[in-house]
Amino acid sequence: MYVLIADDSRVMRQIVIRTLRQAGYDWKIIEAADGQEVYDLALAEEPDLILSDWNMPNATGIEALNALRQAGCMIPFGFVTSEGSPEMRDQADEAGALFLIAKPFTAESFRDVIDPVLV
Repeated sequence: MYVLIADDSRVMRQIVIRTLRQAGYDWKIIEAADGQEVYDLALAEEPDLILSDWNMPNATGIEALNALRQAGCMIPFGFVTSEGSPEMRDQADEAGALFLIAKPFTAESFRDVIDPVLV
């Protein structure tokens, strides 16, 4: 599996990657630091899954998701974010996100939302 991890914090990207490894996912990872990079890398690299923060510079995660969907890109997309309000969850659902994991997260919380998507 080839996965794009997006967060404007390099430390948070490393935490997400470490937690994925703890959950048993030994995937090839590429990283993006903002929403524009998510869009560009998704189209250029065609990863199997995108895990993105919501609040990032240049374009937010939801803006990146909307732009990808408008471009016809249907790569499975999930959010890993510090906020998980009902409004954000609704907005993510409407845009086509598969899930929203609120920080703090665990290896188990990743498995709970990712395993059903992998089937």
